[in-house]
Amino acid sequence: MTTTVGPAPDAEVGQPPAAVTRRNAALALFALSVGGFGIGLTEFVIAGLLTEVATDLGVTISQAGHLVGAYALAVVPGALLITPFLMRRPPKYALAVLLAFFVVGNLLSAWAPTYEVMMAGRIVAALAHGGYFGIGAVLASALVPASKRASAVAALFAGLTIANVLGVPAGALVGQQYGWRMVFWIISALGLLALAGLIALVPKTEPERDQLPVAQQFKALARPQVLASLLTTALVFGGMFGVFTYIEPLLREVTGYSATAIPWLLVIFGAGLFAGNILGGKAADRNADNAVLVLSILLPIVILTLGAIAGMPVPVAILLFLLGLVGFATVPGLQARVMRHAQGAATLASATNIAAFNLGNTIGVSLAGAAIAAGYGLVSPTVVGAGLTVIGLTIIVVARIAARRRASSSARHINSAI
Repeated sequence: MTTTVGPAPDAEVGQPPAAVTRRNAALALFALSVGGFGIGLTEFVIAGLLTEVATDLGVTISQAGHLVGAYALAVVPGALLITPFLMRRPPKYALAVLLAFFVVGNLLSAWAPTYEVMMAGRIVAALAHGGYFGIGAVLASALVPASKRASAVAALFAGLTIANVLGVPAGALVGQQYGWRMVFWIISALGLLALAGLIALVPKTEPERDQLPVAQQFKALARPQVLASLLTTALVFGGMFGVFTYIEPLLREVTGYSATAIPWLLVIFGAGLFAGNILGGKAADRNADNAVLVLSILLPIVILTLGAIAGMPVPVAILLFLLGLVGFATVPGLQARVMRHAQGAATLASATNIAAFNLGNTIGVSLAGAAIAAGYGLVSPTVVGAGLTVIGLTIIVVARIAARRRASSSARHINSAI
């Protein structure tokens, strides 16, 4: 069965406004990606600074890992509670409000005298995450023709991937040289820069058209195909993120890399994310469902292979690239799929899917951390991560079979009526 991708039909998001030229759309997408860069850096940079943060705040590695998991968990109420208040307003206004949350949270993290204050800063910053990417994805889709919508979503997420290619390794270097707090002061400044770019370059557009009443939009999230997409998102991305969160101590203590090598290894992982985002967007423009299925099959294979060769430096570096590539290539397809099936609630579904990414992150980080704390070693997150991705794969396979049976049944009814 061939499927279309993106938030179709046109009544949901609409064709690009006539005043938005290709050049203006490109500038707007660039501005949106700057915000994505800052948000991605906030979420992921601690993975390269776990040891430094834990030492400075007087906590264990596992407790420092909870700063990542708590951020991901806080994305969920941010997406489900804040987005409904903003989605009927012009997206440009809504995104500006969310960037304000982002800046305040990072300023609090940079100043944090205790672990508890640091945790509070992470939570405040996280409240912006789901709405920014959710509303931003619908806005990005509205700026381009229907055939390019998954690629537009990928452009939005390009900032997040660049944050991993350049930002996270640079953050690790800055943190090692000047202290991890300096990283968060810099991120706060990036948030202000993103806000300026949003104001200057993003056109004022109308909110998503033909929105259902809010109560019905929440009901739309329970549609079988939407729910299957959200669960797959949580499990597939959670499996990858559970591995990534504890990659720094694994690289040091199991693979044998030095602390100075970690930033360059994170560059390799980030390059995989960047490539995966581009390739995943192009694949999803052709067929989102097939792209998600193939990538969901490949991801547990990559994760298990990484765990199996964790003591071999060169192969580990190659697997880090593949982990980033395969894992993040799922993002455009998963985002396009949930928006397509949530007609009348595309903005809320888009934000909820971002929440699902981060809820999955929390699950993956918690289970991986529990495995380490239980004494199963630093390789154990790869087993946990692979298990989560296999469950996600099962759900998407069942959903595809159900959709085909429903389509076949509808066709038979139509033929009988004729």
